[in-house]
Amino acid sequence: MRNFFQSHWKVILTLVLLILAAALFLRPGPVSAAQELVERLHKHVDAIAWQEHNTRTPRSLERAAVYIETTLAEAGYRSTRREYAAGGGRVHNIEASIGNVAHRERPERIFIVGAHYDPAQGVQAGSDDGSGMAAVLELARLLHTMRPGAGTEVRFVFFLNEEPPWFMGEEMGGMEHPPGVKRQQQNVGETQVPETTSYSTDTPGGRQLPAGLEGRYPDTGNFIAFVGTLESSKRVREALAAFRDASDFPAEGLAAPAHTTGVTLSDHTGYERLGYPALMITQSTFMRYPYYQTYKDKAGDTPPKLDYEGMARVVTGLEKTIRAIAGAARG
Repeated sequence: MRNFFQSHWKVILTLVLLILAAALFLRPGPVSAAQELVERLHKHVDAIAWQEHNTRTPRSLERAAVYIETTLAEAGYRSTRREYAAGGGRVHNIEASIGNVAHRERPERIFIVGAHYDPAQGVQAGSDDGSGMAAVLELARLLHTMRPGAGTEVRFVFFLNEEPPWFMGEEMGGMEHPPGVKRQQQNVGETQVPETTSYSTDTPGGRQLPAGLEGRYPDTGNFIAFVGTLESSKRVREALAAFRDASDFPAEGLAAPAHTTGVTLSDHTGYERLGYPALMITQSTFMRYPYYQTYKDKAGDTPPKLDYEGMARVVTGLEKTIRAIAGAARG
């Protein structure tokens, strides 16, 4: 054996050096901020979307709530559970906020960013609305160092009971929350609700438009939409313009009567009903996503089917949009 090493030591030394060089040069480099955001969004959806988590599955619902609270704490927030009565029991929305408000003073303006975290009964929640939940968690993290305009508070809200049998009733989280804000006489400058921000397609005909809107919007479903009623048309225009200034991700706006299909299908509706400006930010997944609210015995709205790179681009644009709007003077 010694004779073998003596006669082949140069070859052995060369192999050792090659292995060390490979280990050095093939070692993964630092992850970019964009890639980190993609991975974090994927992690959030993975954490809660594989299992049904709503009031009929209380254990998995509690796990989802704790995950949201833990993630907010890691980002530097102190979250609060806002309890209310529903279905003969107690349920809760989850809140966290940042502000530029004098000590012991009420905010002059509240800017709300929210999404629901419960899926429909019997289905998984990758897109609806694991994607919205993940987007709000990451917006909270990215905006934690933001200093809003004087007197302004940015409030991140995770709503419960958005899906049937609660949808559009008084026990829907997005309907229960605005009256509490109203009772405290707080001025909501704007509410933005990311809803299903996880799927796009460049295939022509990949988007089914509501009746009356044919020809007014792209036929492909590759854009994010800022949607509100006619009463919120000014805010829709402002948010869309701010997003387009901040991002090259395709974006469109729609301000239409409340009866237009899709315009009121999320938690922003409760604010609009009380006269607050509000809009939904969506890739209109229910019109284009082939796995929308599919049941567990079918393909399923599972985490791997989502477009996380597209989600990350949308979140990055929304971060800059919120900084521009919430940091601006009141209008």
